[in-house]
Amino acid sequence: MTDFTTIMEVLIEGDEAALVERVNEALNQGSDPREILDQALIAGMDIVGERMETGEMFIPEVLMAARAMNAALEIIKPLLTGAGARAAGKVVIGTVKGDLHDIGKNLVTMMLESAGLEVYNLGADVAPEQFVEALKSTGAGLLCLSALLTTTMPMIRETVEAVVQSGIRNRVKIMVGGAPVTEAFAREIGADGYAADAGSAAKMAKALLAGSVV
Repeated sequence: MTDFTTIMEVLIEGDEAALVERVNEALNQGSDPREILDQALIAGMDIVGERMETGEMFIPEVLMAARAMNAALEIIKPLLTGAGARAAGKVVIGTVKGDLHDIGKNLVTMMLESAGLEVYNLGADVAPEQFVEALKSTGAGLLCLSALLTTTMPMIRETVEAVVQSGIRNRVKIMVGGAPVTEAFAREIGADGYAADAGSAAKMAKALLAGSVV
């Protein structure tokens, strides 16, 4: 029987080589790829997210864990294809028009992917109509908007309004974040959720897609 705890521990430590070795060992022992993904990898990244929220882990450590996770996913994903594999949900993410900041949003993307979500990262300086088009073409149920400047925060509001005007707001949850963004602002513009950091973003995203956040 595979020791999922050991896999989780090396993932949390961000030891990419050890994680790849442990995942391969588990597969060679006949472990189910889906169980490795759910019970070891995603569960491990949930702990990373929690520790980031509480300040027990910092961005460099989280990045190491996320990179290790991605290396493990390279092994696991091909084995899941055609075997009932399905993402926990689809997410469109991007930094709003006029804002070129990318690093924080990319870390959130890594955490969302590590949580088992299918993520469409549109990059930075994304216009409202581009977000709407991506939501329509992908069928994503969650939109994540980032702004790192107070001067670009109004563009979050404009993007939310564009989603409303497009007629798809009833099927799309919206989560917002970024240095100047607050929970009060999120409520004011009619967003469904707010995340202060990448760890809480992954937890909030899963809750929104599962319909457990009102």
